[in-house]
Amino acid sequence: MGIKSLTQTIKKFSPDAITHENLYKLSGKKVAVDASLIIYQQLLSNPKGFFYNNEGKITNHLTGLFYKIMNFITLDIELLFVFDGKPPDNKQACIQGRKNKSCEAKEKIDETTSKEDKYKLEKASTRVTKEMITDVKRLLHLMGVKYIHPQVGEGEAYASELCRMGVVDYVLTEDMDSLVYGCPKLIRNCVDKSINRKGVISIFHYDKIITELDLNHDKFIDFCILCGCDYCDPIPKIGNITALKLFQKHGTIEEIIKNTKYQFPENYLLTFQLAKDNFLLYYDKITMDMFQVFDSEMDQEGLKRFLIDEINMGEKRVLTTLLKINNIYKVE
Repeated sequence: MGIKSLTQTIKKFSPDAITHENLYKLSGKKVAVDASLIIYQQLLSNPKGFFYNNEGKITNHLTGLFYKIMNFITLDIELLFVFDGKPPDNKQACIQGRKNKSCEAKEKIDETTSKEDKYKLEKASTRVTKEMITDVKRLLHLMGVKYIHPQVGEGEAYASELCRMGVVDYVLTEDMDSLVYGCPKLIRNCVDKSINRKGVISIFHYDKIITELDLNHDKFIDFCILCGCDYCDPIPKIGNITALKLFQKHGTIEEIIKNTKYQFPENYLLTFQLAKDNFLLYYDKITMDMFQVFDSEMDQEGLKRFLIDEINMGEKRVLTTLLKINNIYKVE
């Protein structure tokens, strides 16, 4: 879910904290990638539906990632994929809710005759599997892209802290949770619909956000939790603008509960604190020595065989794309 309506809040109250740049301007920079989210994003991004190889395996995530990663590599942008480990216990309700929605969508697929509705339900029922993760790691190995896979914890949390530490310059994700972890610079697909140029990204600048919202890091976390997140459900009648005004007026969640008439659950303060603990779990507490970094050199021949023979991508498209690595094509 991320943080409910956080993007809209930033657009309204801190518009200068969002800049729009051509991706090539990040040349020479290091970018941590929220692996699980980008896999899911590529899995569902094709409006024409799912692609399958000769063995009947969905391949959208692999083909999408191949082209996306190549775009970064040819611009001399170094990627570090960060995978999710075991999620926190207080996210189980959120995870179970997603599983339930997936099961409900699966049950409705056979009941519809509309091709469009059937595809929508297939997308809603699709989950990232361990097999998909394994295949993505193989793709990264063949493309010479580094990755880490901690045993516990969420990928965006580690990626955000690595960016805060200066190990990487940006975090690539569509999940606004990263800002709550203190990510200094978050890259998303362009959020300004008036910009029609290809290759434009949006960068969210954390320091400007909290300055213009008149919050420090601690209160920004509190504000985001009150908006609603994966660890703590939103409160009826408290939207993002109301949540911001409440913190600006009362300062703490305890004072908000004490001095307002909103209906907070009996155990809300405990749930709220556990959520906050998650967002602070790795803040100033990790080093790169804690991770096994999987690194490799690009294996073009192995990559060709994998994409063409196993994923069943078109040979011409694969070879044409790989020509960019050898500087035969100039990247605009």
